[in-house]
Amino acid sequence: MKISSAYFLPIIVMFTSIATLAQSRELLEIRITQGIESALPIAIVPFDWQADIAPPENVGAIVSANLRRSGRFAPMPAADLPSRPRSFAEINFKDWRLLGMDNLVIGRVKQTGEDRFAVEFRVIDVITAKQLAGFRIPTNAANLRLTAHHISDIIFEAILKMKGAFATRIAYVTVEKFAKKQSHYQLQIADADGHNAHTILESREPLLSPAWSPLGDRLAYVSFEERNSAVYVQNIQTGQRKKVASGRGINSSPAFSPDGRRLALTRSLDGNPDIYLLDLTNGKTRRLTTHPAIDTEARWAPDGRHIVFTSDRGGGPQIYRLAIDGGRPERQTFNMGNYNSRASLSPDGRLMAVVNGGDKGFRIALVDLQNEHFDILTDTRLDESPSFAPNGAMIIYATMGTAGAELAAISVDGRVRQRLALQKGEVREPAWGPIRR
Repeated sequence: MKISSAYFLPIIVMFTSIATLAQSRELLEIRITQGIESALPIAIVPFDWQADIAPPENVGAIVSANLRRSGRFAPMPAADLPSRPRSFAEINFKDWRLLGMDNLVIGRVKQTGEDRFAVEFRVIDVITAKQLAGFRIPTNAANLRLTAHHISDIIFEAILKMKGAFATRIAYVTVEKFAKKQSHYQLQIADADGHNAHTILESREPLLSPAWSPLGDRLAYVSFEERNSAVYVQNIQTGQRKKVASGRGINSSPAFSPDGRRLALTRSLDGNPDIYLLDLTNGKTRRLTTHPAIDTEARWAPDGRHIVFTSDRGGGPQIYRLAIDGGRPERQTFNMGNYNSRASLSPDGRLMAVVNGGDKGFRIALVDLQNEHFDILTDTRLDESPSFAPNGAMIIYATMGTAGAELAAISVDGRVRQRLALQKGEVREPAWGPIRR
């Protein structure tokens, strides 16, 4: 059947390859521990499969699981669907309204060639009986899951007017402990839903501080494989890596600049930890801080002209802001106690997540940098390493679970909470990557 331009809107092309990575057997299981009471009812009709092979992925089920996992939608169970329309003309809007559905998603997957498919879908407002969005997305078998994540993002934005973050990945470190105090470390990446976990590095020595490049094609991280800390940058697709900072003392806490050309990192070349800038094109470094205090954990502001970092120059760990072209550091955390560290800035630079220490332990706090208001988001006692989703709506962090270290995520308004845990071993040091194009 010919699809008219009025029926389906823009065409999105997406083909990626991660065949060079080693597949992990461990699935990062995500459990929703708290959602929004007024989650929006939505029906995702199973996508019609029009191909001469068995479907390698259930696109509709992935979309439904994504929306449910966001905590903002309540998808109708597939078994409860009153009908399964494949076109707009087949929709009986009265039935869906009686069931209290606000929105409906219908779609199909058509084979267009050898290992070529087109995923067509529509997002429909049941109340007004109007289409909110419609797309035709070309893809292949290996990328059907990624396509489903992009569809989820489109639905999320069409209804909530907020960008989704389903077509993203997270990086993290897993640790499996053995007898005689030996441990096995793996640096892994996975889709935001925990699937497609891949190991990009294994070591018997600690791996720390993974940081994504702006395009999501590289990871910077700290490795102790040579006994002393060193910073590496690794290409995710090819596996090629380069040691960019090493030598005596501390080499840690890498962070890519917004243009991907520089790293901010901590070094102690003269014995004192300070913040340095490393130009990745020529290998030249420039020292940014010279205070006798400990300066570490630099993170870039979205404008690329400032960093925030942790320093104890005031007597205890606090967050400071510094222009990379010079000037004096300005303290950012006030009236928040004596311990604030590990800052992460939202994509728009308006919010800052930090690790706040006090009598109740170490918890994730959120600071509004425009009015200096702050909220404690978490209620556990040992939380660390906050990292914003690229849409700024969620924060992933490390925490302690019943079986050891695991990951958790919380919305910036505190209303949606998730736990992400491995079936065995511990997981820590999360970093949320950019949206894949």
